[in-house]
Amino acid sequence: MALSISFVLLLGIVVVVLIRGKSVKPGPAIACVLFGFSLASTSMAPSINRFMTSMADMIGQIRF
Repeated sequence: MALSISFVLLLGIVVVVLIRGKSVKPGPAIACVLFGFSLASTSMAPSINRFMTSMADMIGQIRF
């Protein structure tokens, strides 16, 4: 992959942009972040991680 950036950092930037653009209020954004943390501690975490890795690999194989 030509550009390597942490997916968490990318999502964090998206959340900040949405909050600053008044598309999402800080309360719901914090609730989504907390939901993500709690979801990461469940048994679904490895499946979600594999899915995200396969999506990143698929996007990385796109050639322009």
